[in-house]
Amino acid sequence: MATTTKIRRRALVRASGGPRYAVALAVDALGTGLLRPFLLLYGVTVLKLSAPATGIAMTGGVVVGLVCMPAVGRWLDRGARSTVVAASMLVRVVGVALLLAAPAGHVGLFTAAALFLGIGNQAWPAAHAALVATVAHGRERDAALAAGRALRNAGLGVGALLATACLAGGTTALRTLAAVTGLAYLTAAALAWSVHLHAHPNVGPAEDRADGPAPRTGALLAANVVYVFCLNVPEVALPLVLVTQLHASPVWPAAVFVANTVLVVTLQVPVTVALSRLSRRTALALAGVVLAASYLGFLAAVSLGHGWGAPAVAAVSVVCTLGEIVYAGSATALVTALAPAPVLGRALARFQLSTGFGLAVSPAAITTLAAHGSATLWGGLSAATLASAAAVAMEKERETRPEAPSGHVSTATASGEGVRQRRGRRGRPAPSRGPRPQGTPVRREPEPQETPAR
Repeated sequence: MATTTKIRRRALVRASGGPRYAVALAVDALGTGLLRPFLLLYGVTVLKLSAPATGIAMTGGVVVGLVCMPAVGRWLDRGARSTVVAASMLVRVVGVALLLAAPAGHVGLFTAAALFLGIGNQAWPAAHAALVATVAHGRERDAALAAGRALRNAGLGVGALLATACLAGGTTALRTLAAVTGLAYLTAAALAWSVHLHAHPNVGPAEDRADGPAPRTGALLAANVVYVFCLNVPEVALPLVLVTQLHASPVWPAAVFVANTVLVVTLQVPVTVALSRLSRRTALALAGVVLAASYLGFLAAVSLGHGWGAPAVAAVSVVCTLGEIVYAGSATALVTALAPAPVLGRALARFQLSTGFGLAVSPAAITTLAAHGSATLWGGLSAATLASAAAVAMEKERETRPEAPSGHVSTATASGEGVRQRRGRRGRPAPSRGPRPQGTPVRREPEPQETPAR
């Protein structure tokens, strides 16, 4: 039984990659929030493209991004960490530059821009998770991953609000938003690269190496495709149900989306830390049960009809968001715990493939199911999610990366946060003595005790 880890604020920042990396995440998320929700609008209104052509180009970007994931996984397994994160941001800078350079009616440049943006969007989650898994171990790593998600959701929300306020400016405002997004990506890439974090997965201690093959995770990856539908429920399913079936005001879907974002930002870390009493696999199965129950709750709420239906849907959405929080706090953490260090990158790449595939097919699946009635939509989602939770619970595999004590920081070579670059006389870098083996303790000054984060 895992023990609960109390995460201090300073330790949480350090476990997340350090202050500079945290700023990079915030700036990157802010830039993404400025443009990503309005990319379709940019193609239609600024470049005067047809909606089908714009949608096909955006879908192509997602597909190409998924195809590139095996290469990203191999790059990570060669030890790259902050370089891959920075590259995922720089690729999106190229995409934004192509957007700004595209003349009206030029679908080719918009398609190329969507491809670069898609590659960066798909590569970033695996690269970020690998970096955090290198800096932090055990339950501290889980909390750091949760903190990164909370920070990213906050940045996305603020960016989207700013972009919405600027939309009254028309095409000029959209071009300005694209330019600001490109600058944000460039700044974030520079900050992420400055951390200079590199891992040495093949020279780590016995506790972080695996002599045998990587554990089987087929059921986990298949279940994840269904689990990620919950991420599109507030954006696709609930607006569809509230507006077209219950004929509610568009204010209700907007309120549900805002509440979802606020709950994720405020509760992601506390819930993840609280659930450290459970094994990650148990927590992930529990997330499936909570999500399935919320889907049945939506079915009951819709049956109330116009009047009470919209408030009931909004209330049930809180339960759905809690399931999403438990899922997000345990799924990636389980993958990083199961994967041996030499194949961590490929394991995270496969997990991102399943996530990206689920996100890509879920809008079409949700709208198709909704066309056959509420019972088909919510009953089908509930049954599929319960089956996925059962598959996760029954896939018994030993976690091949044992828990390290709380506060342990891996000794990957870094000249940024956590490990300082040695300097010789007159402030010049001392001659390199080769990579420090993982597991070698890093001398640190004792830190004062702090109050646990609430």
